[in-house]
Amino acid sequence: MTVLVDLVVVLGMLVVVPLGLRLVAAPETALACRLWPLFAVPGAVSLWLPRGTPATALAACYAAGTLLLAVAAPRRLMRTRCLAPREVALLTALVSPAVAATALVAERLGHPLFGFDLAILDLTVPHFHFAGFAAALVAGLVRGATGNRRLSAFAALSVPLGTLLVLAGYFVDDWTELAGAVVLTAGMWAVAWLTWRDVRAGVRDRLTGALLAVSAAVLVATMLLALSWALGEATGWPHPSLAWMAATHGVANALGFALCSLLAWRRLARAPGQPPAPAPAPTPTPVHAVHPTPAVHRAPTTPEPQEAPE
Repeated sequence: MTVLVDLVVVLGMLVVVPLGLRLVAAPETALACRLWPLFAVPGAVSLWLPRGTPATALAACYAAGTLLLAVAAPRRLMRTRCLAPREVALLTALVSPAVAATALVAERLGHPLFGFDLAILDLTVPHFHFAGFAAALVAGLVRGATGNRRLSAFAALSVPLGTLLVLAGYFVDDWTELAGAVVLTAGMWAVAWLTWRDVRAGVRDRLTGALLAVSAAVLVATMLLALSWALGEATGWPHPSLAWMAATHGVANALGFALCSLLAWRRLARAPGQPPAPAPAPTPTPVHAVHPTPAVHRAPTTPEPQEAPE
């Protein structure tokens, strides 16, 4: 299981996070985006060394990069003064890698942080790269592409809330973690439905459409697995083992959801003939959210009231 988990984490460090950061139009993340390889490569190397000082030092280097991202979140909030759903999702994405890096440093040191077993710390690292960073970022992108809809607002808020509840469950009990899994699953299924119905349906490029379709379909199965595991942990009922979850839920979420989804959004951002949506007009509390997303072509709908800054 360790080798498989480490490969997934390497994908998150070297591909998913930098790919996601390029989709974020925020001056606060510009420095972290430029310097990310200097932090991510040592972090990836640390995974393949025995636990000890060298591995911990390299993991700490990666943690420094994630701290740079985490600091960007309050700086962005101070600048925008906005807690609209899309912004909440983006802020969650920015701080999630720091949670993963904290677990990584402790695990590489061989220290049971907060009393957690090293195997749990090991699995926390990919969880907050994919269920934290990638899921929240995609939820924000979907919110930006689908406009002022209640379902997209629900997705952009429930993914961060579910992630927070799962984290709280580590310290409280399995029932809190189950509640987090339920909320997170609901949010991810909303992301999947909106991706399939609204985003994919308006895409002309077949490869981009296929990537979006895969990312949406995968979430149906992977989040069912997450629910079954959390329910089993809380109730004692039979449920998949951690090794089985890593090989199924973990790999499918990393490759089928996160990677396919971010590659699709990257292609949308570069698609010729699909200009990005116009930036909002300057106001005393401007909203600079996820990178302007190419307009999705769909049938006209009745305009809904504009979302006020939350």
